[in-house]
Amino acid sequence: MTGARVSVSAVAADTEDELRSLARWLREDETLDGGLRTEFAAAGPAPDGAMGTGFDVLQLVLGSALSTAALAVSVLQWQLSRRRAPHLVLSRGELRVEISGEAARDEETLRRVLAVLEPGGPGPDGEDTADDGAS
Repeated sequence: MTGARVSVSAVAADTEDELRSLARWLREDETLDGGLRTEFAAAGPAPDGAMGTGFDVLQLVLGSALSTAALAVSVLQWQLSRRRAPHLVLSRGELRVEISGEAARDEETLRRVLAVLEPGGPGPDGEDTADDGAS
């Protein structure tokens, strides 16, 4: 699988639980049809004296046949299904879009999420990202 890599982080006290839930949701979504691989990572090294660190980033590796629109809709549906929709940050290379629980219902949010997920397409602000090096 050699598609684009997208990072998802949650801004919540229980980030690890939220990201595990999202990863489970994406694995079970039949519309994604196995075109996605999920990996967990830490945003940085463990602090000095700590025994380790949990993870706070969900890496999505998109297959070439995956519909980015289906992925965007699935992420937003997961967010809306939560009792308290967590604030998410999606990023690909230098591109980044933040999604609050309320914004998950907004058409403009969907457009911005698609812009981050589409390699070589316009960025969240409408600028061409074909030469941004993200893939």
